[in-house]
Amino acid sequence: MIPIYEFDRISPEMLLNRDIQAEENVSAAVDGIIAAVRQRGDEALRDYTARFDGVELKDLQVSEGEIEAAWEAVDGEFRTTLQMAADNIRRFHEQQVHRDFVLTDRPGVVMGQRYTPIERVGVCVPRSPVAFPSTILMNVIPARIAGVSEIVLVTPPEKDGSVSASALAAAKIAGVTKIFKVGGAQAVAALAYGTETIPRVDKIVGPGGIFVATAKRKVFGRVAIDMIAGPSEILVIADGKCDPRWVAADLLSQAEHDVLASAVLVTDSRDLAEDVRTEVEVQLARLPRREVARRSIDDNGKIIVTESLERAVEAANLIAPEHLELCVEEPFALLPLVKNAGSIFLGRSAPEALGDYFAGPNHTLPTSGTARFSSPLSVDDFVKKSSFLYYSREAISPVADRIADFALREGLYAHAQSVLTRK
Repeated sequence: MIPIYEFDRISPEMLLNRDIQAEENVSAAVDGIIAAVRQRGDEALRDYTARFDGVELKDLQVSEGEIEAAWEAVDGEFRTTLQMAADNIRRFHEQQVHRDFVLTDRPGVVMGQRYTPIERVGVCVPRSPVAFPSTILMNVIPARIAGVSEIVLVTPPEKDGSVSASALAAAKIAGVTKIFKVGGAQAVAALAYGTETIPRVDKIVGPGGIFVATAKRKVFGRVAIDMIAGPSEILVIADGKCDPRWVAADLLSQAEHDVLASAVLVTDSRDLAEDVRTEVEVQLARLPRREVARRSIDDNGKIIVTESLERAVEAANLIAPEHLELCVEEPFALLPLVKNAGSIFLGRSAPEALGDYFAGPNHTLPTSGTARFSSPLSVDDFVKKSSFLYYSREAISPVADRIADFALREGLYAHAQSVLTRK
């Protein structure tokens, strides 16, 4: 049963202990996988796919025929849902596009900044139990808006060697360039270094388990990555007027993800805390994934009681959750107090699942407290910034001595001379 704590009596360690690091044997295994993929390319990918996924593959790439067959196999109602979700995601992310700027306010001086898209991006999509269509939409659409020209998707095959029709339909709508039936650390290695079939990319994005996270950490520097994602998290702030059934359902929506997932309720009502604890048990018994949710709730679930909703937000800011629900009567009054959260859901009718699938804001979010300093996946993740400047000879001459003096104070004689020769 989910435990209840008083906020003023719970230790910081219990609040913040979510640092998921790879075990030494995981790290060593990932090193071996990366080395094998670098040395043996597609052959290693086929071997690992047979070993880890139980599938013998001849062709690693999903064919156009498979994509078209999947599109036809998906029922029209779900295709409409996918298209509506994609439209919502595009509408939101189009607001993130930056504009180049140029400063010409001084004679003979031109300065500015321009944005250029990353050329090739790899998207990792886990299979749990099937490749998530929502993850495809959320990772691919912002890249398309940014102007990325080639988007390579990797996902483990199902037991029959296919990729789910729903995932392929989402990939078609989102605008994926190539799709490969490869997952895990071996997929990350293939994207980072390239193989005979899979092209090397400039950045890798997308979630995965501990092997994918460890591989992304190891190839960072060779390629860019979006983040090191940990287990999923939800923190619900609820007042005493909330329906405990809704709150329990929202907590379990994360608990069913993974045994390491974290579901936390913070409330100013002891009565609600008790009611939610009871309701979690009622609903948990009905879940198809109740064994996973049971372990998540028992090991990582918490209910924290505070003296006020303002104190509840203090607790949330300390935890810095991936998903934060303000399930209260006046959510917009609390919003300015929130400092650390990946995505914020306002009011009683905005469950976290709304953001996972449909509303538009991205669901690839910082976890494990990293919302203190990082942000959701966005168009920004798929562009680079370059500054530029121009000085005429007439503009550089009056400041040349100052620049040279600056360089000499740092012990850089050639820097100084490069300016002085232009006087």
